[in-house]
Amino acid sequence: MLGRRSRGRPLRLPRRRRVRGRRRRRGEHRLARRGQDRADAGPRRARTRALEVGDEAVKEPANGDTVTASYQLTWHLPHGRTWTYRADALLRAAENGWQVHWQPTVVHPQLAVGQTLGVLPQLPETAPVLDRDGVALMRPQTVIGVVVDPQKTGDASAVAGTLAKALHRYEPSVTGRSVLDGMSKTKPGDAYSVITLRAGDYQRVKPAIYDLPGVRFASQERLLPVTRGFGQQVLPGIRALVEQQLAGAAGWRIVTRDVTGGEVSELKAEPPRPAPAVTSTLSTKIQDAAEKALDPEPYPAALVAIQPSTGDILAVAQNAAADDEGSLALSGRYPPGSTFKIVTAAAALSAGDAEAGSPVDCPGTTTVENRVIPNEGRFDLGRVPLKTAFARSCNTTFARLAAGLPASALTDTARSFGIGADFVVPGLTTVTGAVPAADSAVQRAENGFGQGTVVVSPFGMALAAATVPAGKVPTPSIVKGMPATTKNVGDPPSQDVLDALRDMMREVVTAGTATGLRDIPDVAGKTGTAQFGDGSHSHGWFVGYRGDLAFAVLLTDAGSSRPAVQAAHRFLAGIG
Repeated sequence: MLGRRSRGRPLRLPRRRRVRGRRRRRGEHRLARRGQDRADAGPRRARTRALEVGDEAVKEPANGDTVTASYQLTWHLPHGRTWTYRADALLRAAENGWQVHWQPTVVHPQLAVGQTLGVLPQLPETAPVLDRDGVALMRPQTVIGVVVDPQKTGDASAVAGTLAKALHRYEPSVTGRSVLDGMSKTKPGDAYSVITLRAGDYQRVKPAIYDLPGVRFASQERLLPVTRGFGQQVLPGIRALVEQQLAGAAGWRIVTRDVTGGEVSELKAEPPRPAPAVTSTLSTKIQDAAEKALDPEPYPAALVAIQPSTGDILAVAQNAAADDEGSLALSGRYPPGSTFKIVTAAAALSAGDAEAGSPVDCPGTTTVENRVIPNEGRFDLGRVPLKTAFARSCNTTFARLAAGLPASALTDTARSFGIGADFVVPGLTTVTGAVPAADSAVQRAENGFGQGTVVVSPFGMALAAATVPAGKVPTPSIVKGMPATTKNVGDPPSQDVLDALRDMMREVVTAGTATGLRDIPDVAGKTGTAQFGDGSHSHGWFVGYRGDLAFAVLLTDAGSSRPAVQAAHRFLAGIG
């Protein structure tokens, strides 16, 4: 007989009980407390946690004064987890009905006097970020935060000076003045965070700073590059994008503990589920070659490499001088100089105004509506095939071709090479450039050889270079399986235009302005010298491709394209 005692009165057992959770120290969540007719259901992530009691069964006792109730308990734990089991309780007859005879086994059959239940999280190891070949780019590493409590430092100037002396080599912005300023702006009761150090760096400076008054240290795990300083323009963005998915799913253990907090036994466990590694499109080998190619340059320099067949971003590199100015490689805006003749040539070829072998004039200067446009050094080739004018970088030829095009021709053609198009690349912030429509012939002429109002980024020019071997603008990505969304990309160039550009860009290396790359097989590209400011300074460019690798090199204020060609040579030689 279920649910009634022998006297005919109904047996009242709780169908559902809700209890508030109490949080124990060190992340342990108490589930049951001795001597109480209620239980705690874990940490209060929400306002309450539920304990459900159901499926009760009561047998008629022999003497009529006691019964044993069997019931099912279901704990609703954090993160949607549940723990279900059966327990028994002894009930005794009382004046106002049946009452539970309290003992720890009411909560769990294995819970003894003086013991509690606890939930212990089991955290999985954070997954790494790998390069395209499976080489680890970022792994979870221990870091130590150096924190100062201004109210406990005593001589604040002395503490700040000692910290600056020890930490400046790891972060140049840490100075005695910066520490004092940070401390002075800290609210009473708060602490000022000075720096976060890798574990190895902390051990090196620990003897100098550990005993400083008011200085504290906090250890935590953080996803960091395996090699310090590697891929600084892309790895932080990848980390921000995938850090949550790399955390995996935490497991948990439910244990009994004695009065000292010591673990007695394990009642239930679910192991953690580590997340799979995230694979980036980067190539460690190519990224390393790119960084080393730029390191010798005294002025800001950037390089972006893309795989034309897939759009995978293989490398994004800057030297230290460029890092000080921001993300030049991905979102800088610079005049492209003669590298933009790739677009101008494509527009003229598409319009039928010329073919690669068509004879064109390359005078030392040309005049468009009273604007005198010179070649560099005013060199004069006379009448030569278009591909020769392209290889030798005749400004006058391409100014004339551009002047004869419709106002939006260069704008539309540039979008067919990715310039002026919008790409939302998960993990990166990118800009390709801008090519405004030009109503005046003079403006079109200046835009035609990459001056005027045209601006591009190394990322944009790498896409343009990749379009030539790929046949269309590749869709870029930095994390496998997360391609960019695109907007305003133009129609692909025709096959005839692509074939002509491939021949013309190859001749730049074999017989034109980039013969410094002639000893490396199968390189094709275009040089560029782009004036800026008052015209007395110039940026240097080289953009090109070799096989399934396209890239753009920018050396700011280099004076000419020659240093960019040399950097491109170091880059390609470094890849091997």
